[in-house]
This record gives sequence, structure tokens and C-alpha cells, in this order.
Amino acid sequence: MSNEQTAIKATYFSIVGNISLALIKGLAGFFGNSYALIADAIESTTDIFASFLVLFGIKYSNRPADKNHPYGHGRAEPLITFLVVGFLITSATIIAYESINNIGTSHDLPKSWTLYVLGAIIIWKEYSFRVVMKRSIETNSSSLKADAWHHRSDAITSVAAFIGISIALILGKGYESADDWAALFASGFILFNSYLIFRPALGEIMDEHVYDDLIEKIREVSQQVEGIIDTEKCFIRKAGMKYHVDLHAIVNANITVKEGHELAHKLKDTLTEKLPELGHVLIHVEPGENH
Repeated sequence: MSNEQTAIKATYFSIVGNISLALIKGLAGFFGNSYALIADAIESTTDIFASFLVLFGIKYSNRPADKNHPYGHGRAEPLITFLVVGFLITSATIIAYESINNIGTSHDLPKSWTLYVLGAIIIWKEYSFRVVMKRSIETNSSSLKADAWHHRSDAITSVAAFIGISIALILGKGYESADDWAALFASGFILFNSYLIFRPALGEIMDEHVYDDLIEKIREVSQQVEGIIDTEKCFIRKAGMKYHVDLHAIVNANITVKEGHELAHKLKDTLTEKLPELGHVLIHVEPGENH
């Protein structure tokens, strides 16, 4: 299965899960008198749209290169990640606003059975986070990583709701707002996670140097190629699920231009074969001294 197919399958998993949970949370929150659960349902609803955006981004970013996009369409993925972060910030703002309004309003205590619903949700969302995060690592997908963190933030907001409802039920009358405070805390956590998702996507757009481990692999593979003495500069930029590489390779200064050209092609082919996550590889041949 290709990286694109793996990522798309993981996104469909997220979409189906978010639709189901949004309905379950919304109904449980309404009938169980829990605004924390309703807040959770609001986040899951935004997650549905966010997952559809991720799906679109993955499909679009994996379009092949064309005349106007010689490096492909991979940069669409971090742009989609920015939109996903926008959904998270919007949902956090709505939850915070409603929570503050409800804190000063008297309302009934949440129903005790809502804790069972939340317990099941927490387990499922943490499992979903681990599944989607694993797929994001396998495919080098930043938008899929953002989708995974949606699941983790959802699990945390559910934990906050669980704690808030438990406090309200244990302490009884006068502590109904514990549920709302839990929702307010959850909104703050969602905002914090939004930053954690936004930061690496911004680095990807800005070609930030954060790929030391991959550079080390590239150097190791390069020195296995006969005729390559060493490597110098190595620049990497990520676009979608691929890493584009500019590499300076040192060769014998006395070989012909044709031989240097052939060595560059041999090195490029070896790198793309042994490191399939690489996209465009540009080799610049440097003459070695005293070889």
C-alpha cells in the first residue's frame, strides 16, 4: 500500500469516528445535562470538517508534478494544516464563550451515566490518536499528524469533562458549574494544541532546517556509492510526504565531466532506491583535493 493510500485510509477512519462520536456526545450532553459533553460534541463536529480538509489536502498534495508545479503539489498539505488549526481555534473559542456564560447560570447536575459514555469515548479517542499518529509517521504527513492531534485533544477534553462531571456529582448542589469549568479548561488545552500543530507546519512552509537524522542517512548511503569520496552541503525541504534534497558530492578531481555526470546519476538513483521518502534529488559534483 502506498503512502497516499495509507494516509487516505487513516483519514476515512477519522471521519467515521468523528461523525459517530459527535452524535453520541451531543445526545449524551443534551439528555445528561452536561455542557462539557456538548462542548466535546462541538469539537468533534469541527473535527469532521477538519478531517475532510485533511483528506482533500492529502489527495491534492500527491498530484504529480506538472509544467506549472515542477516540484509537485506537496506544499498544499501544510496549508491545509493551517486551515485545520483554524477549525481548532474556532471550536475552542466557541467552547470558552459558552462555558463562561454557563458558569454564572444555574442549571441541573449532570446525569451520572454520562461518566460511562465519557469513559468509553476517552479510550476510543486515545486509540484513534495512536492509530492515526502511527500512519502520519509512516507517511511523513503533517496534515495527518494534525488530524491525530485532534484525536488526542478530544481525549483530553473528554478527561476534563469526566473530572468536571465527577466533581459536580460528588459535591452535589452548588457545584454544577464544575462541568462548565472543565469545558473552559478543555478550550485552553485545544488552543495550546493548536500551536503545537501550527508550529511544524509553519517550519515546513519556511524550509526550516529540522532534518538532521535524514541528512545523516543520506550521507551514509552516499558513501556506499563507488566513486563518491564524501559529501558536503546537504539541504532538505519537505513538500507533502516527500523530502527534496540538494546534495554536494565530492569526487575525484581528475575524472572527466561525463564520468562525474554518470556518478551523480548513480548517486541519485541509489538514494531514491534506498530512501523512498525522497522526492527530487539534485546532485552537485565537487572536485576532491589530492585524489
